[in-house]
Amino acid sequence: MRYMATYDLMETIRNTNQWLGATASAMGSYPATSMFPGPFFQMMAAWGEVTERSFHRMVCKPDWGIDSIPGADGRDHIVTVHKLVERPFGDLIHFPVNDRGPMERRVFLVAPMSGHYATLLRSTVKSLLPDCDVYVTDWHNARDIPVSEGKFDVEDYTLYLVDFMKHLGPDINVIAVCQPAPLTLAATAYLAEIDPEAQPQTLTLIGGPINPDAAATDVTDFGARVTMGQLEEMAIQRVGFKYKGAGRMVYPGLLQLAGFMSMNAENHSKAFADQMMRVAKGEASDHDKHNKFYDEYLAVMDMTAEFYLSTVERVFKNLEIAKNEFTVNGHKVDIGKITDVAVKTVEGEADDITAPGQCVAALELCTGLPDDKKASHREPGAGHYGIFAGKSWRRNIRPLVLEFIDANKGRHAAQAAKKRKAKLKAV
Repeated sequence: MRYMATYDLMETIRNTNQWLGATASAMGSYPATSMFPGPFFQMMAAWGEVTERSFHRMVCKPDWGIDSIPGADGRDHIVTVHKLVERPFGDLIHFPVNDRGPMERRVFLVAPMSGHYATLLRSTVKSLLPDCDVYVTDWHNARDIPVSEGKFDVEDYTLYLVDFMKHLGPDINVIAVCQPAPLTLAATAYLAEIDPEAQPQTLTLIGGPINPDAAATDVTDFGARVTMGQLEEMAIQRVGFKYKGAGRMVYPGLLQLAGFMSMNAENHSKAFADQMMRVAKGEASDHDKHNKFYDEYLAVMDMTAEFYLSTVERVFKNLEIAKNEFTVNGHKVDIGKITDVAVKTVEGEADDITAPGQCVAALELCTGLPDDKKASHREPGAGHYGIFAGKSWRRNIRPLVLEFIDANKGRHAAQAAKKRKAKLKAV
């Protein structure tokens, strides 16, 4: 990190900007300033309010904010968040719906660990809850994990998914969104070999880079240009003393956010300028469209250095998943061993993160799966976000995924039901 700001320096810059925003907001809001003509103090207070909120968001984990859902009985049912399995680098969480019986559809959402929290899938979870029993991976911020907990790379991530699937049982329907799609495919293939009875019932891969070379994007171009040594030099920092993970090597969330913002800097600048004018005119609100989006977008988390670097090297550069050469704990995973799990891929026609062709490549790797258990869908005009949380998801993709789940009720579901009945009888 000779050429980059250190972790503590970046945090100092963030904290200073938050303080400057709070100071400007307070000074511009003094009653005495109303005696001075002109909009100067109003603009000062507006700039301060927008700036303070923006820089404060960057170190806050958003809340799920799903309090209730309407039920088929016409009543609102309370939704809670329950940690089903707790692990150092991520938990398996469940969204129980009060006063509702067992749901036939059980869905396991594998959230991305690519800079944002699992709450990025909030709208996805909310859309599935009325029709499904929903479980989600809740990955932890690496800066808060002590060094004593050890490493966490792509193999550890895959084994976490294996353990979560085993815990949920064979009637679970897995939906992997974006970054985890290749590793979720590998985890399913790993189970197919070592514990076939624990395989999920269906696997839906949404906008995932199974074969990054299938279609070029800015992401894949960057991965091809930069060497691993350059990447480690530019991106990796050591967590400072402020957090529990002091000393851990990470790809910092603030650094990731700078990259996200620079990809679309003009639009972001305009969005913040417009919001500042709305605040000055008294037209903004705490949960308006701008705040709702940026409360989530600016909330970033650190990734362990080994997870980030191994993802770039093994998934994007060496194409280990695409070439069916991925190994976990020395065991070579054969995706062709998947024979009993229905697999569906979903892509967005206008996806500039994971371009069409990258995700559907999974079906070619599933050589042991009959054609009637394979499905794919390309959503016309949809971008990356839209295929799992936007209009395209709500109007078209979600119904198609639920139909796919219903059409593939099979042996695993029957086994799980039998096991649950046996447990109930034993009680």
